[in-house]
Amino acid sequence: MNPMKPMKMVPFIRLLILAVLTGAAIAACQRRTHDGAVDPTHSSSSVLADCRTILHELGETDVCGQPQKIVALGPYMLEYLLALDIQPAGFADFFMFHHGDYDNPSQQIPFLGKRVTSQPANVGGAYSPSIEAILKVQPDLIVGTAENATQYDTLSEIAPTLLLEWGDPKGSLGAIAQAVDRTEQAERVWVDTEQQITTARQRFAPRVATHPQVLLLSASRLREINLGNSGHGHCSSLIEALGFQLIAPPGFDRSNADPLLSISLETLPQLNDADLVILLGSNFNELKQLDGTNNFETHQLAQLKQAWQENAIAQSLDASQSGQVYFIPAYLCLGLPGPLGAELYLKELQTQLLPNG
Repeated sequence: MNPMKPMKMVPFIRLLILAVLTGAAIAACQRRTHDGAVDPTHSSSSVLADCRTILHELGETDVCGQPQKIVALGPYMLEYLLALDIQPAGFADFFMFHHGDYDNPSQQIPFLGKRVTSQPANVGGAYSPSIEAILKVQPDLIVGTAENATQYDTLSEIAPTLLLEWGDPKGSLGAIAQAVDRTEQAERVWVDTEQQITTARQRFAPRVATHPQVLLLSASRLREINLGNSGHGHCSSLIEALGFQLIAPPGFDRSNADPLLSISLETLPQLNDADLVILLGSNFNELKQLDGTNNFETHQLAQLKQAWQENAIAQSLDASQSGQVYFIPAYLCLGLPGPLGAELYLKELQTQLLPNG
């Protein structure tokens, strides 16, 4: 999931921003930019008492009142909004799977679409949002990640903007919850998530007892395999939370490992101690338009499954011989690193790995 190149903002869009800001209510708060300076165009003493200062990757941002129209730059940001029972006004996905606004989100937004009851505007790619489309939404809050740093100043001219860390789901959810004044709800969300993990660990205990060692791999194509033991968020951490042990090549040092440690097919026989193999598929090539999430899931995994089945080295592994190889969309845990992703990932693991799902 490589970031897309950010769009350059043409001059007429800057003029449009200034025109919108002149008559818009989003200038109600005082905000600090990433260099720590106060932005005087967002000051109003009448509402400062209802402002909350949010720390994020590029500094501090003041969010005042109760945001009603929120733009989510990326599925991970959409996930946090939905976890807090907030519907998006605008959404930008990783890739342009869908063109036009999301008038049928259950079929147009992978995995989370069924939870979206609004019809959010399509504001481009998560890492290359359309400034013009965002302006049309007239949001009062924008949430993205540090990958949006090059657009931060422009986005901040439109609305208070929070850029959060992908690898810190609890902190990101907490920051958004503070911005929308739902911190208690965020705390309940994490309590529920921890309970789900505890319950799942109990259900998986018999499976862990008989098949304790897992080889976790991620790949878009079989000739480009990454070890999933580090840098994969809860793709790996939830496997371990269930009680499984992740195996690795000899000499592997997790603390110093490259988050995307590549291994070759020829290395796999050295990892034949694995009782289970889990492959996280992430093939997005040639996926031009979604016609339902089944299409999305199938496309991510189909070529990888076929390649694994046809490869002599892969089939020589004991896990392949015993039918203990499982394929899961990487989007579930890499694209959705928060509480909703954890719930979906645990359900998928349970469906595939436990005898009765």
